[in-house]
Amino acid sequence: MTTQSIGLFEAKTHLSELVARAEQGEEVIITRHNKPVARIVPMADVLPFDREQRRAAVAGIRALREELRQRHGPISTEDIVGLIRESRDERAEQIWRSATRPQGSE
Repeated sequence: MTTQSIGLFEAKTHLSELVARAEQGEEVIITRHNKPVARIVPMADVLPFDREQRRAAVAGIRALREELRQRHGPISTEDIVGLIRESRDERAEQIWRSATRPQGSE
């Protein structure tokens, strides 16, 4: 796969061309102030459905659920949803702090 770097301003000007390149299998790195910030890549082919792999994954999830139930007791669907939301909120806060932090203050 061919890779090219291009500045953000130029990428905005030539977006259609960059998308066409991605369709042809090329990868384009977009930079801002000479630092890579984004990448345009070809879409990956969709993998065929693997029934056995899915069954194995479901069995693994069920085994994990049972292990957690034995260790920590039953957990409700509402508790699970709450934990997922809490995790998403924490991740969103991390992203926000990272995006709003002045450059060079890491």
